[in-house]
Parts: sequence; C-alpha cells; structure tokens
Amino acid sequence: MDAMTTGTARTIFITGATGLVGGHAAEEAVRLGHRVRALVRPSSETRWLDQWGVEKIVGDLEDVEALRRGAEGADWIFNCAAKVGDWGTLAEFRRLNVDALRLLLDAASNARVGRFVHVSSLGVYEGRDHFGTDETTPPAANSLDAYTRSKTEAEALVLEYHRTRGLPAAVVRPGFIYGERDRTVLPKLLMNLRRGTFAFFGSGEQRLNCIYVKNLVHAIFLAAEASGAVGEVFNVTDGEPVTKRMFVGRVAELAGLPVPTRSIPLPVARTLATVVEGTAKLLGSKKPPIINKARFKFLGLNLDYSIEKARRVLGYRPPYSFAEGMERAMAEHRPAGSPQPASTSP
Repeated sequence: MDAMTTGTARTIFITGATGLVGGHAAEEAVRLGHRVRALVRPSSETRWLDQWGVEKIVGDLEDVEALRRGAEGADWIFNCAAKVGDWGTLAEFRRLNVDALRLLLDAASNARVGRFVHVSSLGVYEGRDHFGTDETTPPAANSLDAYTRSKTEAEALVLEYHRTRGLPAAVVRPGFIYGERDRTVLPKLLMNLRRGTFAFFGSGEQRLNCIYVKNLVHAIFLAAEASGAVGEVFNVTDGEPVTKRMFVGRVAELAGLPVPTRSIPLPVARTLATVVEGTAKLLGSKKPPIINKARFKFLGLNLDYSIEKARRVLGYRPPYSFAEGMERAMAEHRPAGSPQPASTSP
C-alpha cells in the first residue's frame, strides 16, 4: 500500500539524488506517493528526476540558501550525498562529507524536520577481517583512507546534532553498493574484466559486505519511519553470505565474459598495497594507483557484518535476494539478445 492510499504522503528532501543511492531513493519515494525535492547542481544530469516529476532545488552542499529551501517544510531528509573514492586528501573529503554536512544539519535542525536519515558506510570499522561485527564495535579512529575517515567523522557529527540539538536522526551503514544506473563501480570492474587485468587477492573466498541499492533504499525508509531508529546506527547488507569470487564471477557471467581465475597471494598483495600507495603519495599522484590499502581492504579482507540490529529494530528484511539484485543491476550491461530480468517491485 502506498503513501497516497494511506494518507501519509511526506515531503522528502534528498541530497545526492543524481547519484546511485539518492536516485533510487527519489524513485522509490515518488512510487510511494511522496513529494520529493532534490538538491541538484546546475551542471547535473537530471533527466530521471524530470521524468519522475521531482522538484529540483538548484545548488550544492555548500549552498546555505539552497539547503534552507530544501529543508523548509520537509518531513524527512535523506542525506545520500558524499564525496566517494579511495584516493585523495583528508581535507578534500572532509570539506564535503563533514563541513558541508554541518550546513545541512543546521538547515534540518532549524526546519525541525521529523527525521534525518544519514547514509554512512561499513567502511567506518577498523580495516581488518570481520566476522559478524555489529554496532557495539566502535568506528575506527584512524581508518585506512581519507574517505572512510571522513565518513567516521560525519557519523559522529550527525549523532552530536541528535544529542545536543534534538535532531531526530538515524544512520544507516551500507556495505559495497551495487545496482542499476551505477556509473562507477560496476563499469570499472567490467573494464578490468574485459582487459583481463582483474585478479583476486588470496582465495577470493573472503566475504563481501554487498548490498543491492534497492535493499538499501528499503532500509532508509524503515529508518525514517521506525520510532526506535532515532539516535541509532544500523549495519545493512543483503544479509547473505556472498564471497568476492561469487560476486565477481556473477558479474562476469552476466556480462558474457570469462570468469577470472588469477589471484595474488594475500601477503604479496598486502605488501604491494603498502609500497605502491606510499610511493604514489610521495610522488604526489592525483590518480589512485592500481593497488592501494583501500583496494586491499575491499578484495583481501573478510568483510562480514551483522545486520541483526536492523532486523530487530527496523524490521529490515531485504526485499531482493543477491541473485535478484545482481540480475537487475547487470541488465544494462548484458550482451544483446540475452533475457532481461522482470522489472516488478517487491
């Protein structure tokens, strides 16, 4: 049953709506009958938002007036925007992921929004093997890379506004996000698979903390609605045991490419990541090296996190299985003539 039929239509202000997570959040909000505002830069591609009838607030994360207009009269705010990447200085990431977030939190507090849902990352945990890690484990003070450190600081800022200014905020921590309209992760992986340059780190049997974007959006809406979500942080994944080899192999199969078999021993990969990253930083490289500590974390570590808190407090049950999510995510990358997945909603 959607919002229109239940009489509970909300006004939702979404940042990052031209990106993967924010775009799917906007699409789902419109489908449910909510009124949607999206913060968009003047240069952003907005054809999907225009197609869905989304109200556009032109500006960026550092535009105080645009943030005020977006938050004014909003019931909920979904902060899906972030500077993402595994290379760059802490100052660069902190500017948009922390300093600009403070401006958005000020706007949300002043507008007295009913719920502020912040999309963080499971990367905030320590860069080590994880086996069922839950939210009682604190984020790492010094994460492996500038991006995840800025996400750690952003989480702390959101929770600070909840404690000191009474902002009804909740934080969701997704893992590795995949889905339709992804312009970065799947295209890069496919490029490496086509070039034959992809290699696993170790056996490839380590767990991957993946989440299909529509499962994440489902969790965001639950965090907006559940009274027990306020002031809390939630790990969210697909809730299935998916290995790096399973994920990459399925991407290759659906794209009609050979499944990769090459691997680099874990100790060698770890050493290479340290040495190559250190050299690139000394040389002041603006582009990430082919291997660095963040990529070792993604491919080399066992990343298994508990989502029991989200199940218990939010009632989170991923609507899509890994198999279904992967079929949908890869539909636009499949060879011509291959069958396409159904487009029905759960």
